[in-house]
Amino acid sequence: MGAIFEMKGLSLAIDGTAILDGVDLTLEAGETLGLVGRSGSGKSMTALAAMGLAPTGATVSGAITLNGENLRVKTERQMCDIRGRDIAMIFQEPMTALNPLHSIGAQVAETILIHSDASADTALQDASGLLERVGLPSETIPSTRFPHELSGGQRQRVMIAIAIAMKPSVLIADEPTTALDATTQAEILSLLRQLTKEDGIALLLITHDLAVIANMADQIVVMKDGRIVEQKTPAQFFDGEQSDAARELLAKPIQRIRSQETNDETDGAILKADNVVCRYSLPRRSLFSPPDYFHAVDGVSLAINRGVNIGLVGGSGCGKSTFARALLGLAPIAEGQIQIDGRTFPSADKKSMRRLRAKIQIVFQDPYSSFNPCQKIKKIIAEPLILKTVPLTDADKHSLVGAALEAVDLMPGDAQKYPHEFSGGQRQRIAIARALITEPEIIIFDEATSALDVASRNHVLELLMRLSSQKKMSYLFITHDLNVIRDITDRVLVMKEGRIVEEGVTAEIFNAHTQSR
Repeated sequence: MGAIFEMKGLSLAIDGTAILDGVDLTLEAGETLGLVGRSGSGKSMTALAAMGLAPTGATVSGAITLNGENLRVKTERQMCDIRGRDIAMIFQEPMTALNPLHSIGAQVAETILIHSDASADTALQDASGLLERVGLPSETIPSTRFPHELSGGQRQRVMIAIAIAMKPSVLIADEPTTALDATTQAEILSLLRQLTKEDGIALLLITHDLAVIANMADQIVVMKDGRIVEQKTPAQFFDGEQSDAARELLAKPIQRIRSQETNDETDGAILKADNVVCRYSLPRRSLFSPPDYFHAVDGVSLAINRGVNIGLVGGSGCGKSTFARALLGLAPIAEGQIQIDGRTFPSADKKSMRRLRAKIQIVFQDPYSSFNPCQKIKKIIAEPLILKTVPLTDADKHSLVGAALEAVDLMPGDAQKYPHEFSGGQRQRIAIARALITEPEIIIFDEATSALDVASRNHVLELLMRLSSQKKMSYLFITHDLNVIRDITDRVLVMKEGRIVEEGVTAEIFNAHTQSR
């Protein structure tokens, strides 16, 4: 069977800086090629170049062929016909890839309307079927919903539905399962596997999750500094002799660097939530029907003591991110109360609000959507410093920004760049730097390490644990990565359908579930 997609000697430079250097990739029909490497190694740029979406001003050389056609000589109009029909991509950050003004059903149907002769009604029906296929049935998630009404994992599934709508020859999946819980991840991977085997789709799978690569890939390609440094079968990669780049990806789990005695008392808690309810109005069935509501968060209580780290886990769409936004005063609460340092939050007093907001920060699930694309990184990271009660000079801010970037394994010189100049994993580290810069008393991490490779994740977690131990800083970790929960949290809460269904000391919860298997 011949190659359906090829890259030969692909090189890409931006403003004279080499990003890709002689990349060679070959994909056959029905084959899954796993592309791995540390954050910033050039994986996503390879995918964008393949789609003809290299940044404006980039210098590209080399060959890219799809079904024997040279994509490098195609006009933008011709590429618009090819994208979505013959080659499709699942982007890493769905919130920025989806149109906030259109319903999810309309966005899936758009691909069908552009690349087929289907009527609008037929396209919407097909879109509903595709959404159901990726785990978004119309009974629970109507196709009339908008992206902001979905969780991060649900938005990622919408992206997958758009990508597979026309059964393309080549599917590029850039971190397609980072925001998904284990059950949904297994369902999506099973769907991707089915597409490759039954429909003959060639899949380029970009991910940091080596467990996913081990189960999905026919070949594993390792990338470092814009170059392909290794290509092996999964058996050779995991069991054979490994390169330095591969060993970095297979870094051992971190060891806890502090012994934290968990305090079950809630007195003196830095953050306290009491029976919090967040609900959203649903469309009325008729003009005279009583109002109906969807309870995203249904009576959740939580207390976090100073220096204690809490983990919040649950399936995609269970209400975790909505609860996090409520804790920050970014989502309205219908019932209940939230307190920071014993004071009601949000507060009507502007001065009190300023002091309370300085005590709590968040790292959002979609870092790119939380950045101003027109601002340089130095301004983005320094933005929370306006909450400081003591005025800072420009020199002070410059020093703090540089230190924050170095803390998350980036360079002080990166402060002069814009968000689009970084990889997804690097943007996530920038978001963490922004949260750390004011040294708050509590930080909420909403899937903050999902786009990081193991080595970068370990570095960031070790930094967070050190700060927690030294400064008695508290964290609320919202994540599907149970390794993170086990490594860094003292207590864990399990959420389902907007409610806390289980909670306890992390070690006890893990031991109980291990013994029950």
